[in-house]
Amino acid sequence: MIDASEKPLRHEPTAQSDWTRIAASSEFRSLLAARRRFVIPAFAFFVVYYILLQILVGFAPRLMSARVLGVITMAYLFALSQFVVGGVVAVLYLRASARLDALIETLLKNQRGPDRSSE
Repeated sequence: MIDASEKPLRHEPTAQSDWTRIAASSEFRSLLAARRRFVIPAFAFFVVYYILLQILVGFAPRLMSARVLGVITMAYLFALSQFVVGGVVAVLYLRASARLDALIETLLKNQRGPDRSSE
């Protein structure tokens, strides 16, 4: 989980030439790849899960209208489960972003070099 006592990342302003050098580095490309490895599958999963409700309601109305508990139907439970799935994806993203923050910090320290790392 996220530790509230950790200091937020604070960096001094970076010149445009520094950003160009950072963007060209293999560390930065690795950071982007790491981010994509989480974001794209998580997004795809959530979109498919979201659209699945509409597909099931349209193509399997008997299944989705089946009562599970009193007047609560499968469609209603599936719709409510989307909030849970959204929360799980959000928590997973927070965990992944903490790892990405560590990669960003390392990248910036390496790009600053030994003479500027103590600033």
